[in-house]
Amino acid sequence: MANTVGRRTMLGILAAAATAAFQPRIGPAHADPAPSGPNWRPLSALLGDRLVLPPDARYEADRLPFNLVYDDRRPAALAHVRTPDEVRACLEFAQTTRMPVAARSGGHSYAAYSTPQDGLVIALDGLNGIEVHADGTASIGPGARLGDVYAALARAGRCLPAGSCPSVGIGGLTLGGGIGPLTRQYGLTCDQLVSAQVVTGDGRMVTASADSEPELFWALRGGGGGNFGIVTSLQLTTAPAPELTVFSLRFPAGSAAAVFGAWQDWLPSSPRELWANCIISAGTPPRARSAGCFVGRPEQLDPLLDDLERRAGVRSDARTVLPKDFLGAMQFFAGSSSKQAFAASSLILRHRADPASVERPLTSPAGLDVIFDGLGGAVSEIASDKTAFPHRDALATAQIYAGTKPGQSEPATSRVRQVHDQLSDVLGTGAYVNYIDPARPTDDYYGTHLPRLRSVAATYDPDQVLAFPKSVATL
Repeated sequence: MANTVGRRTMLGILAAAATAAFQPRIGPAHADPAPSGPNWRPLSALLGDRLVLPPDARYEADRLPFNLVYDDRRPAALAHVRTPDEVRACLEFAQTTRMPVAARSGGHSYAAYSTPQDGLVIALDGLNGIEVHADGTASIGPGARLGDVYAALARAGRCLPAGSCPSVGIGGLTLGGGIGPLTRQYGLTCDQLVSAQVVTGDGRMVTASADSEPELFWALRGGGGGNFGIVTSLQLTTAPAPELTVFSLRFPAGSAAAVFGAWQDWLPSSPRELWANCIISAGTPPRARSAGCFVGRPEQLDPLLDDLERRAGVRSDARTVLPKDFLGAMQFFAGSSSKQAFAASSLILRHRADPASVERPLTSPAGLDVIFDGLGGAVSEIASDKTAFPHRDALATAQIYAGTKPGQSEPATSRVRQVHDQLSDVLGTGAYVNYIDPARPTDDYYGTHLPRLRSVAATYDPDQVLAFPKSVATL
């Protein structure tokens, strides 16, 4: 239901803030902005030192996105909001000044779209509350980091299928889908969404659920972040935290094609309690490894791992199998929270691919990985048209990833794109929006859902206040 406080009230908030900005203040939050450019005083009065401008001491650290390939991105300001009204005021300011604007829940946008050049970053780190209710649902702010979400759920004896990086924001992860170690058993993160509080691009406050704003609710489950509005709260279902077993297998060099071929047959035939990836690392020859999570005990998992080795015709030369509780399992998969520089793209493995054709582009110098993350199970049990996530029938997502250094990214970017083009001839089109790549067409991320997503965007953000280069509204 739409909040009765509408655009006129939001303008009043800004007008009141503008009046307050001209009153004497003791110890201003930051240096006065340069006389040219937007008048920041209204937002400064509203947010105080939570509006970060280039003259401020914290600006240089604050502005940096997670992917340091884009460390030269300089937004006009960052607004650290704490309430939906503050979100709405920031959106109104951006529309009035015709300034690019984007929400940042964790800053992990692969292409740094949450850090618009010369734009306003609406930083949601202050909207980070996590409350687990008696009925097992959880109310979570979009700026809550995944590591904190997992810890809070574990304390309550609950679990949520989500990703692996502990510093990613739950908001962006959920809106794009959300793939991780419990995906095959419980589904995508977006499948757990019960409702969301949203400040739409046109300044309304609405609740999106199956019964309220159902088209928006459909779009929020896999339609990507920043396309329709800014989510200020998520209500998610959780499950009782199960007994888990994690594993990792490393295979000898030269067996990558055999392992990947076996993995493609093995995972779909395995029980849904098992999730696994397959990582092929470039080299001469390439190497393969697999890691995963099983809802159950080690003695139940071991025969399944034996089956993978039997199918591949090769034994792993390093095998780790460990029983874990929910939090321990998620920490087992956790990557670094530190900012990194990398080039990345993605594809969708829809049907079994020829293993030799996948291995061939990776017979090359080390430094590039192709990470296949398994789907199926609970993901495929939801009809494709029930949510905006378009890859329900896929075997896996494929992330092509190469680490690099700030200011030296062109060789890695070129290599990722070359491997992408070679693998697309084998795997076909399609891409995962949470691994967004500026070089890929928007259609790759949304498939046949794109026209419907554009219609939703036109309804909730008719002036394209939130549009960015790969948004659904951008033709």
